[in-house]
Amino acid sequence: DLVRNDEFGVLCHSFYREKHHGSDLMPSWLETYKPAVSSRTQLWLAGAMWSIVGVALLGVGTQWMLTSKKLAISLSLLFVALFLGVGKSFWVLDRTASRIVERIKLRGDGQCLGGFFSLRVWALVVVMMLMGRILRVIDIPLPFLGLVYAAVGVGLLISSRSIWKGLYET
Repeated sequence: DLVRNDEFGVLCHSFYREKHHGSDLMPSWLETYKPAVSSRTQLWLAGAMWSIVGVALLGVGTQWMLTSKKLAISLSLLFVALFLGVGKSFWVLDRTASRIVERIKLRGDGQCLGGFFSLRVWALVVVMMLMGRILRVIDIPLPFLGLVYAAVGVGLLISSRSIWKGLYET
């Protein structure tokens, strides 16, 4: 049985028994206790993650670009970051966001809370985090590192619109 908590749109599995070849089988522990949520909740989580990470990366990147002692360099780097971020959004991340929305909608309600991204996308998140860490360890001047962070942040923030649109249309 599925019990719905309408306040959060969360579906929870109640304890039940299934009939299989005439004998009672207990569902797996994972199936019984997984934090199952609606597709709307998953879309909200995906949109929030892309938006929050985008704003954070843009903010940190901008702050690092402004550490340049020359305002003209800082503003130039910011312009380049915005240009690269918009390009990354339209040519790369929009397709990824659309696939995420399609995947969530196809899977429907009652899926695991963390399942709003596929394992491939979660692996990509980990790789991007590791790349960010490696870039911070390498001796790259902060203004140029800020350009990379801000460009990725702009891309995520702009492309998150596709996920929010998917939520609105659901």
